[in-house]
Amino acid sequence: MKILQLNFERGWRGGERQTLLCMDRMRAQGHEVALLARKDEALAMRAREDGFTVHEFSGVAGVSNYLLRHGRSFDIKHAQTANMVTWLAALKPWLGGGLVFTRRTAFPVSARRESRTRWKWRRVDALVAISEAAAAEPRRLEIPTALIRSAIKARPFDEAHAQRFAREFTLQGQRVLATAAALTREKDPFTLLRAVARLKQERDDFVFLHLGADGDAKEESLALHKELGLGDHYVFAGFQSDVENLYRLMDVFVLSSREEALGSSVLDAFLYAVPVVASDAGGLPELLADGRGLLCPVGDDAALAVAMNRLLDDRSLRAAITERASAYVVREHDPVAMASRYLALYQEVLDRK
Repeated sequence: MKILQLNFERGWRGGERQTLLCMDRMRAQGHEVALLARKDEALAMRAREDGFTVHEFSGVAGVSNYLLRHGRSFDIKHAQTANMVTWLAALKPWLGGGLVFTRRTAFPVSARRESRTRWKWRRVDALVAISEAAAAEPRRLEIPTALIRSAIKARPFDEAHAQRFAREFTLQGQRVLATAAALTREKDPFTLLRAVARLKQERDDFVFLHLGADGDAKEESLALHKELGLGDHYVFAGFQSDVENLYRLMDVFVLSSREEALGSSVLDAFLYAVPVVASDAGGLPELLADGRGLLCPVGDDAALAVAMNRLLDDRSLRAAITERASAYVVREHDPVAMASRYLALYQEVLDRK
């Protein structure tokens, strides 16, 4: 098959990692895969470095023009983001082939947008969700939805990188808790900050690292950090490339999201044997089921603090959690299996044409 993956997001987050991993595994199975992406963003640059053909554009005019001129040359056009499926739906009469969309969010569809959202979701030939939480809204709107969970691939450990980071942030001799999440409202850094403030009242042998890009909650987060007097116990470390190396430094991974379709950063924690504390938002209960982590109610900073403290103190609990989580992620989130499921779906779409 000749496949075009479309992802127009800025930055480098879970969806971008999944797009590139999907492309890599599909190419390995003998298919011709190209990428349409935003010009000069991380996904475009990394895909090009990996030897993929990348079609880069700065805005909607360039994307539309390319799709109108070249869309029919691809058997499958796969929108990995919501803005891409909008353009595919609008241009469908001129594109030919099969259209596929992967929903990576669990946000509810507002009443005001419901009819338009239903229209564009019905325009694609196959809609995929990465979790039951992400599938809930399209299924409520009576859109047939396949479930293909995200995958994770271990990367070789760059010990020198991890050591440089540990020196830069003075982690030696400290228990390390961390999150990997942009400073956005749906990730709820405010609850996380308050939870760490509670933990600080119980112990002072730790540092909490907030790894992630800036977002719409940055200024309020910085102000709350100052108000709570967290000082060096809570460090905003910003976006870090090759963040996978840094999981080896962590004693506990924490995610406080209010909305989370799946949580690819949790999969990283599973893969690198870091015990997880998370809110019970979206798809996170699916991931942490059967003793694979500790769940707390959304927005409950007291429960989050208790869970973090418990994992820091209970070695046997940490071992049990990481053993279950490691076995699960290898079994259920394998990259080859993910790509094979997509390829089988693509073929079903083409067989119906």
